[in-house]
Amino acid sequence: MLRDGEVSSGGYTNDYGCGIRVLEGEKTGYAYSESTDMRSLLEAARAAGAISGHTRRGVTSHPRPDRGSRCPIGVGHDYYPMSRDWRLANTADFLPGLHKLESLIRAKDSRVAKVIALLGYSVSEILMYNSLGELTSDLRPIASLSVQVVYQSKGSVQTKSASRSFRMGVEFFTDELISEVAAEATAGIDAMFEARRPAGGRMSVVMGAGASGILLHEAMGHAFEADFNRKGQSVFAGKIGQQVCRKGINIVDDATLPFFRGSCNYDDEGVPGQKTYMVTDGVLTSYLHDRISAAYYGVAPTGNGRRESFRYHPIPRMRSTYMENGADGTVEDLIKMAGSGIYVDEFANGEVKIGEGDFTFYVKSGYLIENGRLTMPVKDINIIGNGPQALADIVAVAGDLKVDPGRWTCGKGQSAPVSCGIPSVLIENLTVGGAQ
Repeated sequence: MLRDGEVSSGGYTNDYGCGIRVLEGEKTGYAYSESTDMRSLLEAARAAGAISGHTRRGVTSHPRPDRGSRCPIGVGHDYYPMSRDWRLANTADFLPGLHKLESLIRAKDSRVAKVIALLGYSVSEILMYNSLGELTSDLRPIASLSVQVVYQSKGSVQTKSASRSFRMGVEFFTDELISEVAAEATAGIDAMFEARRPAGGRMSVVMGAGASGILLHEAMGHAFEADFNRKGQSVFAGKIGQQVCRKGINIVDDATLPFFRGSCNYDDEGVPGQKTYMVTDGVLTSYLHDRISAAYYGVAPTGNGRRESFRYHPIPRMRSTYMENGADGTVEDLIKMAGSGIYVDEFANGEVKIGEGDFTFYVKSGYLIENGRLTMPVKDINIIGNGPQALADIVAVAGDLKVDPGRWTCGKGQSAPVSCGIPSVLIENLTVGGAQ
């Protein structure tokens, strides 16, 4: 970490261990060990068995696979080949790049008061084996460059952040990347200082391509995860095959985007990474499954069994979630179509109730739409709505899909790196919480 030109902190961790899962009917037992000697592994296995209520002893044959559990192995795809290994790099070599990032930011705007830059990276070696006789391994690099900038002007303070994160080796940290992050961290500052709180009410909202896909991830993606649906906690439970939004809309969760943060060659149950259509032409066609939910529904797992580390058991989690391109023109066309309302290109601090589907998101960056064009920059507003209803109220989708390259992390009792994206979309009848 570089804080105002000086290294303020740094760290290195080497984490190692093994997790063991035992399934007994609907019960799951999970235990882990930070050592892989045979005694420790057996203790973990016995603990996992006891948690699950497993009572059989001396089992030597493989249990019969549940329907839909077995997976094709040896696909051979590598969605994130690493050219230069972080483990062989000299940490000091990265300091000039961080200094350059700060210098570029300070040179672009005289209002810069503080710059905090952070470079983080890791390499994970994962080996997975199960009682179906499937053995898989995966080498997972990931790297992030992020910066937070504090601006001061005439007694007012504004904060802007920017980040990039990919599954890459040392080749990730280039001059081009540094310049790109600096440009994003200094863009739109005038509008931030000029922004005002608009009047609230129900209105049309145009969501800009890219980072506003976090609303799709939070308000809709979680509700498609199969564990919530299997337990009847999701508003989409029992709705496979039903029309949930207008025709032409496709919503995808994808593990195969090269180098993206949410991609995986195999999930944490050894299922090959794949592209899963949750919504196809407006129809709900699939949940996001781990092996347990797939067996329950009698379908093949979708490769969404993910975990934070060997200390956690896999559960259905998103990977790279996005909506595919539509055929309704450009973002400018959508703004004209809206006529009046709010344009939002970045959200923050979202809250979602999975059961009801209700959500609230704070608008980090946006503009008022008046007479079909962008006018006043806005701030201090929330977008409030319901996930299924917002899906149904999408009236136009542009052809400018962008999967955001930022440092997104999803929390669901445990953390997992993800990616999210969306083309520009026009949604009617959302509630905007603004000035009275």
